[in-house]
Amino acid sequence: MNNPFSLAGRTAMIAGASSGLGAHFALLFGAAGANVVLGARRMDRTAAVADEIEAAGGKALAVALDVTDEASVVAAYDAAEAQFGVVDSIVANAGVSAAGRSTDVDLKRVETLIGTNFTGVYLVAREGAKRLIASDSRTKENGRITIIGSITSRLTGEGDSAYSASKAAVTHLGRNLAREWVRQGVNVNTIHPGYIATEIQGDWYQTEGGQRQIAGFHRRRLQEMDSLDAMMLYFSSDASKAVTGSDMVVDDGQSL
Repeated sequence: MNNPFSLAGRTAMIAGASSGLGAHFALLFGAAGANVVLGARRMDRTAAVADEIEAAGGKALAVALDVTDEASVVAAYDAAEAQFGVVDSIVANAGVSAAGRSTDVDLKRVETLIGTNFTGVYLVAREGAKRLIASDSRTKENGRITIIGSITSRLTGEGDSAYSASKAAVTHLGRNLAREWVRQGVNVNTIHPGYIATEIQGDWYQTEGGQRQIAGFHRRRLQEMDSLDAMMLYFSSDASKAVTGSDMVVDDGQSL
């Protein structure tokens, strides 16, 4: 029986692929048969992940990508096309945090956060869609863009207001892009993970405060990274042909 979530024949661009969720998605997509383009500023890390994909029999390319710089985004897609052809599965994953009370966080950190978490998502999605539409995605219906949101976009709390607001913004952006491209064969969906231990949190979950936060979750645990795998593959594959404009919470029940 064929795997309905196979990515064989697809080329995927993973923005923010140097660590955490991005690196995990790159390995996942490589195992699912995609040609994987790993974009990030830390080329040494993306090159190592690309080597791992190729060692397992997959095809991968590490490219320099600063999602806040339009020229860098264009150059990354140019390199991907030169190696594999048009990118048809896109993951807008790059993100940073600016933790702290809003009265204490430096404006420069907020500007960097918005540039990465919102403008970066916009640029990566827009450039990918431009190229898909030019390659007749309207007929092929092959465009898949997945935005990585966060359950914080739906919650209130203390100490991460700018991050939460940026994730709410890209959720609405995703729905608007889905509407804009609904007749162009480009699907846009957003996944909202819960709290997962990645580099962005540093050692927070080892602290007393972090342990209290985990104890407050209904299942008393952090979400596992691979719990996102099935939904990521679904949104990026042919199987999700009829799904666009959705925002899906996959958070191990943390936001209930």
